[in-house]
This record gives sequence, C-alpha cells and structure tokens, in this order.
Amino acid sequence: MDYLKVSSKSSPASVAGAIAGLVKDGEPVNIQCVGAGAVNQAIKAVAIARGFLIPTGYDVSCAPTFSDILIGGESRTAIRLAIYVHKIQAPSVPAATGIAS
Repeated sequence: MDYLKVSSKSSPASVAGAIAGLVKDGEPVNIQCVGAGAVNQAIKAVAIARGFLIPTGYDVSCAPTFSDILIGGESRTAIRLAIYVHKIQAPSVPAATGIAS
C-alpha cells in the first residue's frame, strides 16, 4: 500500500490537492506521518481537501492508526490516516436570473 508521506514542513494546501486528486481519480488515499508537526500538517490537509471536494459531491473523513516503521535503521512510531470517501449530494448553485444589474 502506498502512502502520502507528510512531514512537519509539508504544505497543507499541496497535500490537500494531492488528496483531492486521488479521490477524484477513484484511488485509495492513505497518509503517513511521524511526529506531532507532521500529524498537524496532515490533519490541516484533510480539512482543506474537504473544502475542495464537497462542492464536487464528495466528502472525506479519516481514521488514525499507529504503525511501527523503520527510518534509518531505527524503529519509529508513525501515525497513518486512512481516508474514507463519502459520496454526497453537491450543494445546488442558484440559477442565474437573467436580470442585469
């Protein structure tokens, strides 16, 4: 399984764009973070991705799990976020009235 790897220096908007793109392509989305700063950026990215996706008829939620991983030969604890996609009815856009202001 592939993971979007998020660090404390990751741009939440860029990660959100990656999440939204994968959701729109029907691909599974999983995120891996090590450290509090990385988790912070990942959660901000999920919140931003919701804003990108809701107008298109999709919403997302996430479920965290712990995972032991090796980094540089050392065992570290990562948090992995599984992203769940929910199909919703997109909000309706009011029709133009045709009356010029």
